[in-house]
Amino acid sequence: MGRPTVFPTGTTIYDPEKCQSGYTLFTGPNKGVLLINMNGKVVRYWKDFQGFPCKMIPGGHLFGHLGERDPEAAYQDQTDVTEVDWDGNVEWTFNRNQQVKDDDEAGEQWVARAHHDFQIEGNPVGYHVPGQESTNDFNKVLLLTHNDVRKPKISPQLLLDDRLIEVDREGNILWEWSTLDHINDFNFTEAQKNVIYRDPNTQDAGAEGEGDLFHVNCASYLGPNHWYDEGDERFNPNNIIMDSRETNMLWILDHETGKIVWKIGPDYTQSRELRILGAIIGPHHTHMIPRGLPGEGNILVYDNGGWAGYDQPSQVSKTGLKTQRRDGSRVIEFDPVTLKVIWECRDTNETVGFPFSAHNFYSPLTSDAQRLENGNTLICEGTTGRFMEMTPEKELVWEYVYPDVGPALLYRAYRIPYEWIPQLDAPEEVAIPRCDNAQFRLPGAEAPGYDEAEVSVEGARGFHANMAHCVDKLN
Repeated sequence: MGRPTVFPTGTTIYDPEKCQSGYTLFTGPNKGVLLINMNGKVVRYWKDFQGFPCKMIPGGHLFGHLGERDPEAAYQDQTDVTEVDWDGNVEWTFNRNQQVKDDDEAGEQWVARAHHDFQIEGNPVGYHVPGQESTNDFNKVLLLTHNDVRKPKISPQLLLDDRLIEVDREGNILWEWSTLDHINDFNFTEAQKNVIYRDPNTQDAGAEGEGDLFHVNCASYLGPNHWYDEGDERFNPNNIIMDSRETNMLWILDHETGKIVWKIGPDYTQSRELRILGAIIGPHHTHMIPRGLPGEGNILVYDNGGWAGYDQPSQVSKTGLKTQRRDGSRVIEFDPVTLKVIWECRDTNETVGFPFSAHNFYSPLTSDAQRLENGNTLICEGTTGRFMEMTPEKELVWEYVYPDVGPALLYRAYRIPYEWIPQLDAPEEVAIPRCDNAQFRLPGAEAPGYDEAEVSVEGARGFHANMAHCVDKLN
């Protein structure tokens, strides 16, 4: 978003002394799952294996998808969730959620209809947490899936429901929860209900389209936490935290009762605490930082900005869809009880500052953030194809830019400990100092400098350090 035409790719910054070094796992668009080292070398490539997302457990075992349903028949549906070993051999797969017939030639087939997230028993969030590791003998998997439903009181349009299921190793569905079955718990206003009735974010899929009303893109367990230990039942370790890109909501559902027991959004003006927290727009990867990591018990979310939300039609949105907008992203860590912001990362250009250079950190779609063992945060800025590791002091100590800059829409990235992959020797870590952009030149470009061209202007007074720029000030 707003970057120059020519720029370096691969690893551009790396400080081994300050990083939580390891491998980084992600899905390369139209390629497959990639594993890179800190210097950007691809050390493993699972061709055509899809990851929406991809996740790894100790031993180099990988979870993802063998395929995706035809986009003309379904919207963002993965056919399965599958575990493969280091060499790509299938160890486990689940697809027996629904039978569908996408074309006459293939006939009816079982599909998982999985999308956006899943969790393997033993770990609440799907990334490295000391003492909370999934193993290859797991017995339960949480999946976020789709279901087509008709609910004429919500909208006459066919609706795409975000449905959670838990399945055992044999593929039996043990538990399920439907977002649309609990729509009254979200307390939509009458204006929002009217907009949703007319157009529930209809996507061009299937014979008549589907209303992707919520577009839930994450679901994870809270896991052990001090809030529950202190008596707050809302934060039962088995409860599940989710977010909705289209409604700008974050919530926790009670696994036992199915009720929503904690929620913020879409109105971030309802209290002083919410106003200080600020509007969260189009969020991704909302989760509770697990016990054993710095910040445990706080909520970590990639607040995308961009465009999302339902409300009264306005000059910003004539239809009442995508009414909340912000051209800039942030990653925020906040206390779920007080809503106090504990840590926040916005624009990464320290020379100017938000909002002048908000485009320097902006992904209106996809993206995630992972808390690392040393307190750093790994950030995937999805639409620009950039990964960043930031210290608590917001120093950028690792940066990687995906080289295929055309289709560089990356969904998530996870840091994998070296010891999880016994098949590889730990690589040599070569520091890459930050380049001085003011001095960086391509061959043929002149070196910077003003002295030879300088002319003094009689009577010129110079510049004020704190001069206003257009409608804002630097301070």
